[in-house]
Amino acid sequence: MDKNSGRTTLNTTPTRERSPWALAGLGIQFFVAIVLFVILGNWLDKRLGSAPLFLLSGLFLGGGGTFYLSYRRLMARFSDTKHTPSAAERSSDVGPSA
Repeated sequence: MDKNSGRTTLNTTPTRERSPWALAGLGIQFFVAIVLFVILGNWLDKRLGSAPLFLLSGLFLGGGGTFYLSYRRLMARFSDTKHTPSAAERSSDVGPSA
């Protein structure tokens, strides 16, 4: 409640975990990881003479790794908002089966 006006005020500032800006860099992270791994793969191919082996490996490693990390971050964000009990938690709630 606001002391001066007698009205309640809403806190419209989102918390760090719920802020859309907390996840705004995922696209940039995805792009930078792919580019860096492709550049590294291309450099290795030139040094070792094994063209497109490391370039393609860098593409899939950069893209796949960043996709996996982004997915984990998104799922952690949603699991904080909605807790689903695990199998161990569900079995402990059941009680004796006699």
